[in-house]
Amino acid sequence: MQIPQIRMQSQRAQIEIQKTDAQIRMAQPQAELTIQQPEAELTIRTTPGKLRIDQSEAWADLNLMHITKRNELFAREGKNSLMQGIARRARQGDELMKIENGGDAIIHQAMQNSADPMKSLGIKFIPSHFSVKTSYQPAEVHIDVQPKKPIIHATPQSPEFSYEPGNVTTSLKQRQYLEISFTNLYV
Repeated sequence: MQIPQIRMQSQRAQIEIQKTDAQIRMAQPQAELTIQQPEAELTIRTTPGKLRIDQSEAWADLNLMHITKRNELFAREGKNSLMQGIARRARQGDELMKIENGGDAIIHQAMQNSADPMKSLGIKFIPSHFSVKTSYQPAEVHIDVQPKKPIIHATPQSPEFSYEPGNVTTSLKQRQYLEISFTNLYV
């Protein structure tokens, strides 16, 4: 037996999309830059140091002194010896005046006047310590600096842009359709 049939065949529509991306190009040229650095002004003033050395006392210790100093020394020593001699004679005269009090003043004075005094032994440094006198005034340095600022010239460059817009195109890739067919409709 044949049954009537309806046959349907369909196809959907299809859309085709084509796109082109947008393109952006950017470039930044470097700025033009010039820099100059002037030299700083520098002035230096120096007061020289002063060193004073007085070694006259050391020369005197070595018995190498100026004739006027030597004369002063001899005069001082002579005066001291004279005063000691006067003092000794006055003391001995007083002892002799009081001879009635007893004692051996004459014997004692004879021994004292006949013998030279004992010399003392010891180490003597020539010249003596700290006989050279020094004084020092340090140097003074005055520094004056006048800095100079740098001279900078900058010319900026604008950025460069280029833009190509994107594009989207649509089209019908496949059309829709519906096909209906009948079979065994009339028996």
